[in-house]
Amino acid sequence: MPKEIPYDEEYTELSENVVAINRVSKMTKGGRTFKLTAWVVVGDGQGKVGVGRGSGKETPAAIEKAKRKATKNMRSVILWHGTLPHPVIAKHGATRIIMKPAAPGTGIKACQPARAILEAAGYKNVLTKVYGGGSVVNILKATMKGLLSLKDPVEVAESRGKDLERMMRRFSGGRRKEIAENNP
Repeated sequence: MPKEIPYDEEYTELSENVVAINRVSKMTKGGRTFKLTAWVVVGDGQGKVGVGRGSGKETPAAIEKAKRKATKNMRSVILWHGTLPHPVIAKHGATRIIMKPAAPGTGIKACQPARAILEAAGYKNVLTKVYGGGSVVNILKATMKGLLSLKDPVEVAESRGKDLERMMRRFSGGRRKEIAENNP
């Protein structure tokens, strides 16, 4: 059995982004007790990203717990020349997010929670639109669902028995060579 490596040693260069901090209260016999919950996104910028929630009596403790959970929950997503390989729609609760590949130089057009995940994963050019509820938590979960549902274009082309260049021409407008040169 391989030795477990603490996340500090394994992932030394993770980008960390605190997306939301909420104060929640619980009514007890002695009065209200307050806690803080933090949502943190971590990623290596090369296709691995994770989201975590932590709670504690103090803000630093909540953020540290959330960071640890996000690192533990890291998943691999598909990067295709700095953008998405195909458009994707994902839903969580009342929130629906549409993510589309974008041309080089477009940048990430997204709300703050979705932008945090996309930047942490390493995407450079993506267009997004959120419909329905604007809850930060639902946007985070819907964005992760969408990224995890992406299919690798190489595998799809092989399973369909088609040429990859011809299949991907639809999303690049025939400019695949130019896009590949500009986005390694």
